[in-house]
Amino acid sequence: MTEMNDENDRTDTANDSAAGEVAGLLLAAGGGRRLGGRPKALLTHRGRPLVEHAVGVLRAAGCTRVHVVLGAHADAVRDQAELPDCVLVENPRWEQGMGGSLLAGLDSLAGTGARAALVLLVDQPGIGPEAVARVRGAYRDETSLASAAYDGVRGHPVLLGAAHWAGIAGTASGDRGARGYLGERESAVRLVECGDVAQPYDIDTEADLGHLE
Repeated sequence: MTEMNDENDRTDTANDSAAGEVAGLLLAAGGGRRLGGRPKALLTHRGRPLVEHAVGVLRAAGCTRVHVVLGAHADAVRDQAELPDCVLVENPRWEQGMGGSLLAGLDSLAGTGARAALVLLVDQPGIGPEAVARVRGAYRDETSLASAAYDGVRGHPVLLGAAHWAGIAGTASGDRGARGYLGERESAVRLVECGDVAQPYDIDTEADLGHLE
């Protein structure tokens, strides 16, 4: 019983610390090229734009600071989506891939006091608050690296401690994001199994729209 209480105390302490230090970073810049040019952020899911849904997931998982990276049709997203208390970051080079959006988002967090970024993709509505909270709970300090795993395979969301942001900036390009950086540090990345509570499908094609509710 004592060991269980000690573990609970450590988890509670980590969660209390993470509340102010782990920022939610939502990448929502994609143009939906294979969806006829419809911006993914404005696709409707459960009666509201995907970008609103994803912000809600981050907040429900405990992120009090949320930065949202916009790109395709950024003005329309600003006009049509309700994103109160979010910091909206525009990536003018969104067509070059997710890497640029990640860099823009991490850069926007500099000087905010955030010591880690919890990165979620807007086009994965099958990943809900429980999975995101699990990954957020892996935060210990600015050296933390963690990733959701699905049957042992690394996926999103990912948690990137601030000590790694400069290194990620030197390697992120195209659609790779932080993949290469994490791959080179596989032993340091804490995998958090989420396959029992989330489905990591992407909304990329017309066929994928069937996942939306």
